Amino acid sequence: MFIRKGSSSEPPVAAGAAIPKLPDYQVYILSRRQKNTSMLVAGLALFAVGYIFFHSWIIALLLTGGAAFAPKYWSHYLLRRRREALSLHFKQALYSLASSLAAGRSVENGFRAAIADLRLLYPDGDNDLIKELGIICTRMEYGQPVEEALLDFSRRAGMEDISNFADVFTTCKRTGGDLVEIVRRTSAVISEKLEISQEISVMIAQKRFEAKAMLAAPVLFLLFMEVTSPEYMEPLHSGLGQIVSAVALLLFAGCGWLMLKITDIRI
Repeated sequence: MFIRKGSSSEPPVAAGAAIPKLPDYQVYILSRRQKNTSMLVAGLALFAVGYIFFHSWIIALLLTGGAAFAPKYWSHYLLRRRREALSLHFKQALYSLASSLAAGRSVENGFRAAIADLRLLYPDGDNDLIKELGIICTRMEYGQPVEEALLDFSRRAGMEDISNFADVFTTCKRTGGDLVEIVRRTSAVISEKLEISQEISVMIAQKRFEAKAMLAAPVLFLLFMEVTSPEYMEPLHSGLGQIVSAVALLLFAGCGWLMLKITDIRI
């Protein structure tokens, strides 16, 4: 026996069973291991930079406190990568769905065929869209309309392309429109948009690499000077020299933040 709990957007569950928590693609929650790893790597990097600038173990250890902010930035990075992958996989699924509908399959069988096609492209089956299509198919087996499952996915994804497709698909399904043509045109528009976005991403990636190389250059130069001419750098590690080093480090951090902010372009 199956019962519904909560709103109509929630999938039916067996009586007495807990409702599974569906993923939210607008946030990324790090595991304990990911948090610890990001803090460890950031702490080591900050310690190295601090020691290169000041040659003081105490100051270097104080700088490692900035590693507490590392999980926040690492989760933002992983979230962006996850959403980019979800958008790409969604485009591929639309191609499969359009082909299935054009071949005369039902909408339900079209979603099942999309899962099979994506598993051919990604044999490990470990991507978010395959899981979401599986959730949609499971909801349809429980008797929930496909448009409700699709709208719930679009709300959790929070992506313009998926939301637009879900709205158009729902309207077309309820009004009896040409689903084959709608899906075909939607997949074509999304494909063109993604191709342009990918071209822009390639250009941005080059600039991001250049920015990171420019950020690493001063630190590597200081390290080179410390190794080859330690007596030349000695005045910067005591007295007034440490104040000069602190100001230089603050300017370096400000420039680094500004460069990364400029190259952080969301498409």
